[in-house]
Amino acid sequence: MTVTAPEAAARAARILGRPVALNGLTVPNRIAMAPMTRMFSPGGVPGEDVVSYYARRAAAGVGLIVTEGTYVGHESAGQSDRVPRFHGEEQLAGWARVAEAVHAAGGTIVPQLWHIGTVREQGEPPFPGAPVVGPSGLRIGEDRPTGRAMTQRDIDDVVGAFAEAAAAAERIGFDGVEIHGAHGYLIDQFLWAGTNRRTDAYGGGLVARTRFAAEIVAAVRERVSPEFPVIFRYSQWKANAYDARLADTPEELEAVLAPLASAGVDAFHASTRRHWLPEFDGSGLNLAGWTKKLTGKAAITVGSVGLDGEFGRAFQGEGAGLGSLDGLLDRMESDEFDLVAVGRALLQDPLWAEKVLAGRFDELAPFDAAALRTLS
Repeated sequence: MTVTAPEAAARAARILGRPVALNGLTVPNRIAMAPMTRMFSPGGVPGEDVVSYYARRAAAGVGLIVTEGTYVGHESAGQSDRVPRFHGEEQLAGWARVAEAVHAAGGTIVPQLWHIGTVREQGEPPFPGAPVVGPSGLRIGEDRPTGRAMTQRDIDDVVGAFAEAAAAAERIGFDGVEIHGAHGYLIDQFLWAGTNRRTDAYGGGLVARTRFAAEIVAAVRERVSPEFPVIFRYSQWKANAYDARLADTPEELEAVLAPLASAGVDAFHASTRRHWLPEFDGSGLNLAGWTKKLTGKAAITVGSVGLDGEFGRAFQGEGAGLGSLDGLLDRMESDEFDLVAVGRALLQDPLWAEKVLAGRFDELAPFDAAALRTLS
């Protein structure tokens, strides 16, 4: 049977246009903006260009905006003075203006709270004198420490920094928070055996390696209102280690996710590079689908949505062609997951959500890597 353009448009609107609840927050539709580091915030302060950048996408129909990663208030958290921070009076005032503008445009917004751990090089800004810290001081792909293994005081300080940032997010008007536990950054360094060689309560077996993440989630949950959504982003892959895995089976994945769900996660953002790929043999479910099945929590999928090439090529100056949304709509119609986070397509075109929800697929454009250099 041939599907006509009006029928395709109506299907996209019907499936993606449904509201969805994340704890006490109602997101007006199923389209989220994926977090993408932009480095347009000198001094860690989001200015009016950042305000407009997010507000444009909310006005064009993005239901939930997850901001670019923002450094929590721990001096070892970051490596750039142009990445926004989620601490400090001036920085938080800038973020309050972002949240206000997104709400005025009809959207909802959560900040992504971030600590990069041993990805940092000693001497990098915004606090050059801060040490490089991680679970074992190891960087991905290295067997000799390049940083310092975290002490209990370090751990407590970082847990407290995430909790304080979450409390600040609620105070200044955000709709929830996302904790960045993916891609080989600090929390993921604790989760993954390749970078966690600890022999105390924070290392060893699969469940023990979740303790640091679970403590952060619990501390965040304690500092915010019961209805305030807490999202946790995680991945199997790491930067520079795309074949890395936290879990090789559904049972192992459940062992990782269950302590986080129990600690207070309301939704999981399951980061993959290609959303259409099955996660485990014997099932067509992707990582977000397995996450929802195993935890019963809401799940967000992500990975090359609307494009035919994965994101890593963009950093080599490569673009990507358009990809079909049919498979994604099939999965969403069956409620395999609850939201879809869109990255490069929304970076390229602030009106992407509006066009898709209205069925104006002929107006969608391929991704041009030049979009990385602008804040359109």
